[in-house]
Amino acid sequence: MKFATFDLNGSIHSGVVSGEDAVHPLPAGETLLGLIERGAEALRAAGEAALAGPSVALADVRLLPPLQPPTVRDFVAFEEHVEGAMITVQGPGAVVVPEWYELPTFYFTNPYAIIGPNDPVPMPPGSAVLDFELEVGIVIGRAGRDLTVDQAGEHIIGYTIFNDWSARDLQSREMRVGLGPCKGKDTATTLGPWLVTADEFEEYRDADGFLDLAMRASVNGVEIGRDSLVNMGWPPAELVAYASRGTWIRPGDVLGTGTCGNGGCLGELWGRGSELPSLRPGDTVSLTVEGIGTVANTVVEGAAPQPIPAARKRPRTRRDSFDA
Repeated sequence: MKFATFDLNGSIHSGVVSGEDAVHPLPAGETLLGLIERGAEALRAAGEAALAGPSVALADVRLLPPLQPPTVRDFVAFEEHVEGAMITVQGPGAVVVPEWYELPTFYFTNPYAIIGPNDPVPMPPGSAVLDFELEVGIVIGRAGRDLTVDQAGEHIIGYTIFNDWSARDLQSREMRVGLGPCKGKDTATTLGPWLVTADEFEEYRDADGFLDLAMRASVNGVEIGRDSLVNMGWPPAELVAYASRGTWIRPGDVLGTGTCGNGGCLGELWGRGSELPSLRPGDTVSLTVEGIGTVANTVVEGAAPQPIPAARKRPRTRRDSFDA
């Protein structure tokens, strides 16, 4: 099933998408995250009940992010992307570091920056080098910790498209400090157009758990990237298992797969000799993933950065005593 969240005449609803052009609203007040928290069976039952009821044309609603995740982890699971990005940063001859192959790596990104599948994307304040990143979002359906890989697969409720918008100039500066990414990834993350439940992807799954889903990226209608989710270094369940190591994952958490290769972002292509420019206001980025759908966001002008002074050199004064 495909579950969407949408705005209809100023009122927010969740619903089940049928065919190419209709969505069946769930009961008023019912949210997708609330249903996920009640479990897969409750989600399916609610979806089947909604499909038996009235529908609304998708053309008459504004799609919102399918859910507002409590946490967002973003992995870097495609070797080809890492290779191209490292060449961009370090120059010709750069190779993927051995540590990448040992275990999947992720960072936490901003759950307050989630935007919908057709929402405008503001230029991050202070940035002039904006990029997109074509990923798939893995949505958690059950709480768990220290999961085995076999257990972890049962905790995936579904998948959505994930666009990790990246201010490359901000990212480059802050990561030279040895920490990050931070503000380079802080302004917008697209989720959408809906959540597709995990059972819809069994035909795409191979014996090792990888999903062979075609992925495509276009800017202003011109295709610039094409890959498959099967090229991840780790299948989705292994990312979930690692995320749960020593901590909890909970319903509604989203795990980005990381950017696909072969043009999943401009940054990778720059390392391979592309002269494509970074994104500017007016550019529209369209991302399509087989079995899920398409998101299309247009870049717009953003806010001017509020000034922050540079660090001041301090005297490193130490006091011999202090009042308790």
